[in-house]
Amino acid sequence: MTEVLQEFPHLVDPRSNRPLMERTVLIANTSNMPVAAREASIYTGITIAEYYRDMGYHVALMADSTSRWAEALREVSGRLEEMPAEEGYPAYLAGRLAEFYERAGFVDNLNGTQGSVSIVGAVSPPGGDFSEPVTQHTKRYIRCFWALDKSLASARHFPAINWLDSYSEYIEDVSGWWREKVGKDWLEMRNKAMELLSEEARLSQIVKLVGPDALPYTERMILETSRLIREGILQQNATDAVDAYSSIEKQIRLLEMVLYFHERGMAVVRRGAPINLIHDLPVVDTIIRAKSSVTNEEIHKLDDIQKAIDEQMSQLDAEYR
Repeated sequence: MTEVLQEFPHLVDPRSNRPLMERTVLIANTSNMPVAAREASIYTGITIAEYYRDMGYHVALMADSTSRWAEALREVSGRLEEMPAEEGYPAYLAGRLAEFYERAGFVDNLNGTQGSVSIVGAVSPPGGDFSEPVTQHTKRYIRCFWALDKSLASARHFPAINWLDSYSEYIEDVSGWWREKVGKDWLEMRNKAMELLSEEARLSQIVKLVGPDALPYTERMILETSRLIREGILQQNATDAVDAYSSIEKQIRLLEMVLYFHERGMAVVRRGAPINLIHDLPVVDTIIRAKSSVTNEEIHKLDDIQKAIDEQMSQLDAEYR
């Protein structure tokens, strides 16, 4: 908490150019505080969020962490001599979690305004065991999950969200909104990218055993495209003025460009072109740097990159046709 209080006053809201602390409320209940205070902190936070929501604001609530809150709830329950349930948690743990998350949402206020509360609840299970009650009940209620990966953080890949362990059951629900927003089949592109990343995970196990040279060129092309997705789209630099925020249109255009590169590359390697020639194409580095070199207002520059993909792939295609 000391670090938060020291750093937050120096953060600037990019919309208002004012200190971010002016729009931040901190509820601090550390582990050395009374257990009742730690158990009550989560309700204090959501009540304050609802207060501002009723004034017509859109509030983001970060609860870090609901696992520590559940441990405090278990301790209070034990002191009240209530009957313990799974792993010592009280039998009403699931109900309390549901009551907390159901307070999020978009509402029409009685004063004629509209407001919302968005909850991001962090779960930190002991030993990383996702089968423990707090994690299981949380996943059951919210139907989506961001799995933070320590290995990604160690590799300086931020945000360190594991794309294979994370999921959302709202994909079909929002696909229509995406199609209307960007005018393209977002769901098809998203599924194609996930197929490539899943296949990369499988091939990575083989590479660890026999090395990449044992793989056919088509499978090494999958590894190359997956690298572009990871480094050119999923990895983000929050301190970069351009990469700190990416518009929806830019995200879709980047993904479309990488998938187009994969399509052209697969056609070339099937004709016998060595994968190292594709890896060494100048446009590959250009694709990776596009997230920080092309601003949200200059998306048209991505068309030039796609033309470069066409030109360089066509040269290879002509050599191996």
